[in-house]
Amino acid sequence: MAWVTGHQLRLYNSLGRRIEEFTPSADVVGLYSCGPTVYSFPHLGNMRPYVFADTLRRALRWQGIPVRAVVNITDVGHAVADSDTGEDKLEVAAARERRSVEDIAAMYTEAFFEDMAALNVQPADIYPRASEYVEEMIAFAIRLEELGYTYRLPTGLYFDTSKSPGYGTLALLDLAGQRETGRVEHVEGRKHNSDFALWRAEEPGVRRVMRWNSPWGWGAPGWHLECSVMSMALLGEHFDLHTGGVDHRELHHVNEIAQSEAFLHDDRPWVRYWLHNEFLLLNNAKIAKSSGPVPRLADLVEAGYHPLAYRLFLLGGHYRSQLDFTTAGMDAAQATLRRLIARVAPLRPLPVAETYESARALVEDTDKAALAYVEAIDAAISNDLATPKLLATLQDALRDPDITTEGLRAVVAAADALLGLRLADLDLAEVDKRRTVADLAPDEVAAIERLIAERTQARKERNWARADEIRDELDALGVQVTDTPTGPSWELR
Repeated sequence: MAWVTGHQLRLYNSLGRRIEEFTPSADVVGLYSCGPTVYSFPHLGNMRPYVFADTLRRALRWQGIPVRAVVNITDVGHAVADSDTGEDKLEVAAARERRSVEDIAAMYTEAFFEDMAALNVQPADIYPRASEYVEEMIAFAIRLEELGYTYRLPTGLYFDTSKSPGYGTLALLDLAGQRETGRVEHVEGRKHNSDFALWRAEEPGVRRVMRWNSPWGWGAPGWHLECSVMSMALLGEHFDLHTGGVDHRELHHVNEIAQSEAFLHDDRPWVRYWLHNEFLLLNNAKIAKSSGPVPRLADLVEAGYHPLAYRLFLLGGHYRSQLDFTTAGMDAAQATLRRLIARVAPLRPLPVAETYESARALVEDTDKAALAYVEAIDAAISNDLATPKLLATLQDALRDPDITTEGLRAVVAAADALLGLRLADLDLAEVDKRRTVADLAPDEVAAIERLIAERTQARKERNWARADEIRDELDALGVQVTDTPTGPSWELR
């Protein structure tokens, strides 16, 4: 296989913790990305893995490498706190909201798709639902049992990690240590702390809403099982790329590897390249639904930010670096997006330059300055998806007096094919759209004023930590508070 490219694509493989040259093993590269558990609205931290995976897809396209992308939808099997026992997240959400499980899954799946479209994330080739593959999961677990990798307990069928050579390699955990400290929940009869449920049986006297019959009784599949089963069904037994958040690197992906390589039983690595994005932080902590209300993309839009300003904010940090979410950072991203659109609009229409080959062909015989920028763009994206460097290269090109207009059009098109900021068609008026206080509903105004009153009281009591927390909440809502001698005043940014 020969693809036309300048620099060899090099990626950081979590399996070994090193930069490696990416060499496809098939004519069409298989890319599997762990998808959402659709029990609530996705928050801003949930968006980062998909913008990162989208950038990876764009980089592969840039190199002329065909991709088949799969993103699963977890609509069954994910227990509260990622545990092997307890209630399913969707069943808990259905009871809380007094809806059916099917309605919960449909509503939050649609919310996920809406956010993906707003962030200009390319649709996956297929979005398999876990609930549609339960019979295949049961067959998968039966084979593992036949091969001797499992044991039965009243709570279900468990994978015995002591029979998995190299268990925990992805997480760089020693086998004995992982077995002793892998989990905190107690499961009666479990042989090792790291052993995990392939099938979660119903508790005596408890009937699950989502339930299937199996050789181990009525119940539901374990969370880790779905990704192995669906990825193999749709991408083949072995494929090249698996992505997800860095939290998956320590447990979920470790267990995927163990059960998949046991199932295949062929002494080959199941997946060759594992890529993980780092956390998005808020107040120096990972954004997580378990910690309370968390900001959503819709909140940013209500505060007057364009969704692609958030995409730009994410691309401004390398995917392997933790990124602090701040109002100042979003203000800067919005301003940068506005400047980019204003500068690029006169260059439209932009040519098509989705691949290195097509971008180079536009300028190699006509504009040496533009060619140098195309090469710099290629070097940046090929160096483990260095989007901050790519953005800097685009900004340099836009300020360069020596580049021709046609050359600049090609450079902008090439950069945006990788950045996905819609520089070819996004209107400045759309980016500049901001709400005013007059646009707020009365209950929204009342909620803001309650927060401001609570902050004022916290300041009187010298509870500075609580006052700062409330200010952060107001910042996330796009509210600017100004303290004056006569009391606080506020406005929308």
